[in-house]
Amino acid sequence: MQKPILNIDQTTAVLISDYKPGAPEKYQGPQMAEISELIGAVKLGYNLTIVPPGKAAFPAHNHFGNEEMFYVIEGEGEVRIGKQHFPIRPGDVIACPAGGIETAHQIINTSSALTLRYLAVSTTQTPDFVQYPDSGKTGAVYYHDDAQTNTHEVHRVMTREQDNLDYWDGE
Repeated sequence: MQKPILNIDQTTAVLISDYKPGAPEKYQGPQMAEISELIGAVKLGYNLTIVPPGKAAFPAHNHFGNEEMFYVIEGEGEVRIGKQHFPIRPGDVIACPAGGIETAHQIINTSSALTLRYLAVSTTQTPDFVQYPDSGKTGAVYYHDDAQTNTHEVHRVMTREQDNLDYWDGE
């Protein structure tokens, strides 16, 4: 049996831009350390996210399939949920349930000097449908893990809502 316990000081953080290249400046620098696979999680995803001052790890987005929760370990910043902004600090627990753009969320390190570190936990339903209200994008993502070949595949489709095709287009 895989050991179900891991101290976060045993994780290895990598730049998010290493596996999502081409990030704009405000998203360059944040790191993420995967935890789920290391402790044998199946239906929940866990990671440690590390965000330098003035940065955000991800654009504002909402999920229609997955719910997320964040626990602030250190630093300060704000979480944007829908059109509201809330200050965050160590010990805060943030709920981001699945839903429409009113649930769109983004965590931003608003500090000029402190690193923001938080634990992210989410359900791992796949496929998931995701909206990005600031850019007008929508996307679907499907994750497939094959234990026999030890491979992890990510299939992602991204478009802008105004470019969405009619159901009967091309038929």
